[in-house]
Amino acid sequence: MIATRDAYGETLAELGAENANIVVLDADLSGSTKTGVFAKKFPERFFNMGIAEANMVGTAAGLASVGKVPFLSTFAIFAAGRAWEQIRQAVAYPKANVKVVATHGGVTVGEDGGSHQSVEDIAIMRAIPNMTVIVPADGEETKGAIRAAAAYKGPVYVRLGRNKVASVFPAGHKFVIGKGNLLVEGTDLTFVTTGLMTAQAVIAAERLKAEGISARVVHIGTIKPLDKEILQQAAEETGAIITAEEHSVVGGLGGAVAEFLSEECPTLLKRVGIYDRFGTSGKSEELLKYFGLNAETLVEEAREIVSRKK
Repeated sequence: MIATRDAYGETLAELGAENANIVVLDADLSGSTKTGVFAKKFPERFFNMGIAEANMVGTAAGLASVGKVPFLSTFAIFAAGRAWEQIRQAVAYPKANVKVVATHGGVTVGEDGGSHQSVEDIAIMRAIPNMTVIVPADGEETKGAIRAAAAYKGPVYVRLGRNKVASVFPAGHKFVIGKGNLLVEGTDLTFVTTGLMTAQAVIAAERLKAEGISARVVHIGTIKPLDKEILQQAAEETGAIITAEEHSVVGGLGGAVAEFLSEECPTLLKRVGIYDRFGTSGKSEELLKYFGLNAETLVEEAREIVSRKK
């Protein structure tokens, strides 16, 4: 198990050795976001901007304008919240080649509580034109996603977590922006998941198999642009979709999938996530259970949606 933020720090340092144009900015949180790994190796290309997230984004946009490839990091609540206007105006609007890598997304931030648990950031970033939005499932996918973001020309938002998460992908997994991954074959329903919920969906599919329910698992690492082809195939072949994410069901993966299916392939759909409320303080494991973000909930929802199909 490895935290996606740890995989980010390691990969960023590797990229720094490969590309002299990569620069890194942080808002006084480099120990937590793991950009400190890059800072130790390349201090001349690391900029601690202090607790001034808006200024950090503007500076990154300026660096991009002269050919640098800036990666900027802070907690998701500050990147998507405090610096939203600057990301919109200085990065997305001119299509600046800036990579916003936000850590500590979702309720697994834990005891910091609802004020620091960003459950809206995917929706906020997905709504901005020109923005690519990525949410890796594990450390291995994070490595590929960071490399893909560095190679991509344009604004990217990558959402990472605080805690260690179970591995889903094998070593050397190649991440492709805009492409989902079929992890488990199934015919009765499809779990469409992102982030840490993908591992839970794999567990749920195995439990359902013992009950005679065949559940497909499709991981969506890129929320925008959405892999419509893999979604349409899942909808047509299984006739039921359950989305799952550590995020509000309003505007996140569930919202994106609902929008697509309603227009292109109307299908039975259930969204698992946080239903229009803020987070709360508690240990991360307790909070995942409290909000129903686990395999147990997915199993229950799968039974229900299969009965609705019948």
